[in-house]
Amino acid sequence: MKPETALLSVSDKTGIVEFARALNVRGVRLLSTGGTAKLLAEAGLPVTEVAAHTGSPEILDGRVKTLHPRIHGGLLARRDSAEHMQTLKEQGIDRIDLLVVNLYPFRETVAKPGCTFADAVENIDIGGPAMLRAAAKNHGTEAGGVAVVIDPSDYSRVLADMDSPAGAPSYALRLELAAKVYAHTAAYDGAIAAYLSSLAEAAPAQDAAPARNPWPRVLTLQMNQAQALRYGENPHQSAAFYTDAHRAAGLLGNYRQLQGKELSYNNIADADAAWECVRSFEAPACVIVKHANPCGVAVAEGTLAAYEKAFKTDPTSAFGGIIAFNRPVDAATAEAVSGQFMEVLLAPAYDGAALAILAAKKNVRVLEVPAGTGQNPLDVKRVGGGWLVQSPDAHDVPVSDLKIVTKKAPTEQQFKDLQFAWKVAKFVKSNAIVFVADGMTMGVGAGQMSRIDSARIASIKAENAGLTLQGSAVASDAFFPFRDGLDVVCDAGATCVIQPGGSVRDDEVIAAADERGIAMVLTGTRHFRH
Repeated sequence: MKPETALLSVSDKTGIVEFARALNVRGVRLLSTGGTAKLLAEAGLPVTEVAAHTGSPEILDGRVKTLHPRIHGGLLARRDSAEHMQTLKEQGIDRIDLLVVNLYPFRETVAKPGCTFADAVENIDIGGPAMLRAAAKNHGTEAGGVAVVIDPSDYSRVLADMDSPAGAPSYALRLELAAKVYAHTAAYDGAIAAYLSSLAEAAPAQDAAPARNPWPRVLTLQMNQAQALRYGENPHQSAAFYTDAHRAAGLLGNYRQLQGKELSYNNIADADAAWECVRSFEAPACVIVKHANPCGVAVAEGTLAAYEKAFKTDPTSAFGGIIAFNRPVDAATAEAVSGQFMEVLLAPAYDGAALAILAAKKNVRVLEVPAGTGQNPLDVKRVGGGWLVQSPDAHDVPVSDLKIVTKKAPTEQQFKDLQFAWKVAKFVKSNAIVFVADGMTMGVGAGQMSRIDSARIASIKAENAGLTLQGSAVASDAFFPFRDGLDVVCDAGATCVIQPGGSVRDDEVIAAADERGIAMVLTGTRHFRH
């Protein structure tokens, strides 16, 4: 059933004039409201105001304009029902076959500093969601129905279907667009619920920005499926990868797979750990991750040198690992990494020669992740019957906040190594102990039940890799509860340590550092990672 009438009422006016002109050329009558109608008229398009169509003026300062039987009857009448079509005829109601609506910018409004309560409430759209839900419900059958569009990127798809032999949006497209609408209105209502349930006072002043609690009583999370996965952490578990609708620049969810086998659940989890770590460095860096923990991290003048240093940390664990770079990969680096077995390679870009070399490793999953400094707004973890939600661990300790607590102060080089070690420790599972020297991890102890065991494992890792820890720097993600952990790293050869402090035995640990003749600095911030 070819569209006869379209109703267009949009806040986001991207491409709306061009789309309306294309509809007009195809013989579709245009209805519109307010600013959209004015814009279309100024573009020379024949457009009928909704008030003229319904015979009822906008009332209540525009709160009521599309809530009318001539609108909702035209949207909700079933095209395959003779009774519905007869009712439209008797009531003088025209079919509305295409609805183009996006909603008042509520989320953007309440995010503005100083947004008053009255402004927030007035940006709660009523007519828009009502029309969207009506049109989506009546997406119809193969015999015909309403096509509803909320996203300008879908305009071209609707026009393409209208130019098909059927002359109308297909049922498959209408069904897809209907699902998109309900996801959109659900997220919209979720944003409103979060705002209202975050208010810190029961009766906020209308003309003031209300006090808000940092966490709302109701939190709605929405995710879009990026891909179904072969299985989860283990073959008997099903899984899928979902992404946020609005992803900040630089996050893994923006990846593009250039080659290789399909990504697995564990691939994505480990790739995220590697990417988050490597993009935290300003200098060219390489991170190798195995089972969610960095097993090798290094910075250097270029990607090849960074990879060679990172690989030396733990060649055994690097086998089958995830490798990430924060700089474009060139041919020399691609040649080097191709010499080891790896599951996934990540970088912001690859030159043509590098891709040609990697193509020989057809099973290696090569991901391109555009660089950026964005952060996830929330860090979420599922527990039995609930969710743990927190802000991301985005705190970096500046040098000015480091507190030297020992008689011996770190040298300039030691300060650099301590900062590097501290940055790596943030991405190692607790309890974390990280030995470094000259911008390279020398030994990593991760995920142990006791800090002293992590210290022992880190030194064993270095020994197994043939690395000496003499003169190294050490980071501990949380305080040393006793001096025994400090003694282990000193015995291994460490000459400086960075740790948060905060233990009831800090004085004892600091005295032990002085006794061993090493430098120690405190960050005042810990980096647990569970």
